[in-house]
Amino acid sequence: MAESNFVDYVKICCRSGKGGRGSMHMRRAKYVPNGGPDGGDGGRGGHVYLRGNRNYWTLLHLRYDRHVFAGHGGNGSKCRSTGKDGEDRYIDVPCGTVVYNADTGEYICDVTDDGQVVMLLKGGRGGLGNWNFRTSTNQAPRYAQPGEPMRELTVIMELKLLADVGLVGFPNAGKSTLLSAVSSARPKIANYPFTTLEPSLGIVSYRDGQSFVMADIPGIIEGASEGKGLGLRFLRHIERNSLLLFMVPGDTDDIKKEYEVLLNEVSTFNPEMMDKQRVLAITKSDLLDEELMQMLAENLPDVPCVFISAVTGKGISELKDLLWTALNSESNKLQAITDQTRIVHKNKDLNFLRSELKAMGEDEEIEFIDDEDIEDLDDFEYEEDWDEE
Repeated sequence: MAESNFVDYVKICCRSGKGGRGSMHMRRAKYVPNGGPDGGDGGRGGHVYLRGNRNYWTLLHLRYDRHVFAGHGGNGSKCRSTGKDGEDRYIDVPCGTVVYNADTGEYICDVTDDGQVVMLLKGGRGGLGNWNFRTSTNQAPRYAQPGEPMRELTVIMELKLLADVGLVGFPNAGKSTLLSAVSSARPKIANYPFTTLEPSLGIVSYRDGQSFVMADIPGIIEGASEGKGLGLRFLRHIERNSLLLFMVPGDTDDIKKEYEVLLNEVSTFNPEMMDKQRVLAITKSDLLDEELMQMLAENLPDVPCVFISAVTGKGISELKDLLWTALNSESNKLQAITDQTRIVHKNKDLNFLRSELKAMGEDEEIEFIDDEDIEDLDDFEYEEDWDEE
């Protein structure tokens, strides 16, 4: 089976540039017997930045570029010439990318907006030349500073899809069918569990040219928050959703019980997701008659509910109206702002992080590659340049 192009989890190594060393040059010019020091400063090392890019929807481009190295700063030279600054490196990531320290599990940053730039690693400062150390009692200093060393960091990048509505349900609950009915997305649909193996996004058209984004994740089962099935891997994709649409088939023995099981898995994975607005859709209602739907409605959870059928189109317009009203309510807008600033700012447990890395095939160690031009800072030799100008 071919590997999917949807990559939402990568481990990469980053390294900023080292600062250039300062020059220890002494001015030696004709008719200037006491030229004094004129060694310039070294250039700073390059920084490593993260940059949000809406043209990316996956982290696939980083899977095959695991090492990101910024340029080193140039050395200072005579005539107080400052060395060249090292080249900065920008890592373009899709909006919704969260970055963690791979060694400690510590949360680093969150990139949510297009064009947002976050400094991941700062380049080393360049060393001062001997011109900076001249004093009245030391008019010819024969020493200069080395540049600051480079910094290295191994990070985990985790993509959490940005969508307005997230679909939550057991396998074969009709999530993919609904997404294909209300949008142009064409997820795989079949009559066996876990047909959906990766999240799908669809733009749902509404009245007057308005629209909202709906996200379909693989079906979750009881115990998904503990690692069973595929739910643990994809539950994070609904953390950013403004509204959760729970989907339970109409031919289920106990609709309320299945809803409570799904709700428990979501709350166990992240208790803060309980603050999100919720809507319940009873799918496959074309199998039910009006009398049976009235009987079922008496024992439904205390959330907005609607009976739908993605095959016949029954209740789809009503569902869109319900979702649009909930998305544009004032309480939902305030909650959306809170989600961006609070819900993802958590450190990861190291054991949990290792299990995720193993599940994603990212558990192999990535070693830093030494450049040929890297020198040990302790081995710098400063030579005087006595060339006449």
